[in-house]
Amino acid sequence: MIAILIVLFLILIILIANIKIVPQAHSYIIERFGGYHTTWGVGLHFKIPFVDRIAKKVNLKEHVVDFPPQPVITKDNVTMQIDTVVYYQITDPKLFAYGVERPMMAIENLTATTLRNIIGDLELDETLTSRDTVNTKMRAILDEATDPWGIKINRVELKNIMPPKEIQDAMERQMKAERERRESILKAEGEKKSAILLAEGEKESAILRAEAKKQAAIREAEGQAEAIITVRTAVAEGIKKINEASPSDAYLAIKSLESFEKAADGKATKIIIPSEIQSLAGLTTSIKEIIKHD
Repeated sequence: MIAILIVLFLILIILIANIKIVPQAHSYIIERFGGYHTTWGVGLHFKIPFVDRIAKKVNLKEHVVDFPPQPVITKDNVTMQIDTVVYYQITDPKLFAYGVERPMMAIENLTATTLRNIIGDLELDETLTSRDTVNTKMRAILDEATDPWGIKINRVELKNIMPPKEIQDAMERQMKAERERRESILKAEGEKKSAILLAEGEKESAILRAEAKKQAAIREAEGQAEAIITVRTAVAEGIKKINEASPSDAYLAIKSLESFEKAADGKATKIIIPSEIQSLAGLTTSIKEIIKHD
């Protein structure tokens, strides 16, 4: 009885040990009697003891592999070091398990040879400026080559492109010269714009000054014209009133003498008086003497 219990206990342990749970994003390759039998997906599975075995556990997540720098030669015979990063994913666990021995080494060697072939058709400048083109070509070639292995190449990136030291120094000198040239151009353009703005400012200032002088002259001329018109109007008004009052000859003579007195203003040494005014002046003197005697 105890022996039976021991046997049953051992059988139970074996059965429990052969219950397998496949986690998410994984697949198990199952072989029976040494040959491929099936592929387990996510979930609970039972493996027949001593008949089935798990040949390979496959991770279906996307993988990232950073390969070390590879020496490549450009079309113009420049040797440089380029390292690549490959993003791949296993799409067929069976092909991945039986398609190629050591698939990562196979992908690395395939990446190196493909890179050399592509860079060999490009010159140095094209290599430095055509990363996207190289990435696209490499992805297409690698994806086609790894398809029989159950691997899909999602992306290929050139991580670093390292030309020889002398090439780097020459490129740095070229970049420095280009920056200095751009700086000189920007400085010259700035000075040009500054001179143009200064000239335009002086031009506008001169125009405004001339306009101000013009307006001042116009205002002054208008003021003088108004003053002359006012004086003329007053004189005309005075003459009109004098005529309306019918002044005597003596009054006119006195006014004429006063006008000559203002004309002389104490500065004239000789004044020529018309004969008509002289006679009127004599008449005025006679009138003054008669008034005194009375």
